Amino acid sequence: MWDSRPVTTTPEDLPDDIAALQAALVAERAKRIAEAARAARVEAELAVAKAKASDDQTVIAHQQLQIAKLTRQLYGQRSERTVRLLDQMELALDELESSATEDEIAAERAVAKTTNVVAFTRKRPARQPFSEHLPRERVIEPRPTVCLCCGSPRLRNLGEDITETLEVVPRQWKVIQHIREKFTCRDCEKISQAPAPFHVIARGWAGPSLLAMILFEKYGQHQPLNRQSERYAREGVPLSLSTLADQVGGCCAALAPLLRRVERHVFAAERLHSDDTTVPVLAKGKTDTGRCWVMCATIVRLAGRIRRRQCSFIRAIGLAIIPSVI
Repeated sequence: MWDSRPVTTTPEDLPDDIAALQAALVAERAKRIAEAARAARVEAELAVAKAKASDDQTVIAHQQLQIAKLTRQLYGQRSERTVRLLDQMELALDELESSATEDEIAAERAVAKTTNVVAFTRKRPARQPFSEHLPRERVIEPRPTVCLCCGSPRLRNLGEDITETLEVVPRQWKVIQHIREKFTCRDCEKISQAPAPFHVIARGWAGPSLLAMILFEKYGQHQPLNRQSERYAREGVPLSLSTLADQVGGCCAALAPLLRRVERHVFAAERLHSDDTTVPVLAKGKTDTGRCWVMCATIVRLAGRIRRRQCSFIRAIGLAIIPSVI
């Protein structure tokens, strides 16, 4: 309902009575409060509508990804191009999921400022419990000393509620100092000392865990050594590209006997299947083409009258093709 009274615009239009001035001030204040509430309600409604639209886009993208995967599994060709397209769809889904969650939180904050707008909550799948192999750290919150209702100190333990929070310990670098004390013999004047500690690489300085991390980042996570070097430098441990490349080459030489043993096992099969996959490799100033071989060996064993077939896979990481300085 609109107010038909004239709007006061100049000091001459104000009444001279104090009571009338107070009434006009109260009316103006009530009008401003109503306008602020109406603006908050409209803002909350817009935020809820935006959150619903983001959730709908996320659901549609997820369903399109599922349809694409099922179509490829049933009718599509198992080509690298199709895999890259699915990866792009998954990346787009991740962006939509993040935007939908952000819009949901913004809608919750906007709805909290009003009383007549229904909040929007996204439907999420039930979260799986954390793996049992993860170590548990118990943090007991301070217990109450008196009853929160009547203030009585006579309390007894009735049980406990456990809320689990997943946390990660940031990576920590350390230098291990192997102390080898020297002793001299008072009879023959010879010096005795414990042998030097074992290193994976001769005259090496990197521990086995560091070497395993570098190799896994390079071949498992496809992180070039230059990016690893930049990340380690940001963590306060400057390691040059050439230094990391030397460690990769030394590890390849150390693991060569294991590779040869698996290779002999696979090549001794009656039938051998091979797949050649090209891999873009970041090189200096350009992109080279590396190759990744996957070989499947069919091994036939006789166990009475039963013929059992086993498949053994070997993935050649391209030690001879992909440069070790990547």
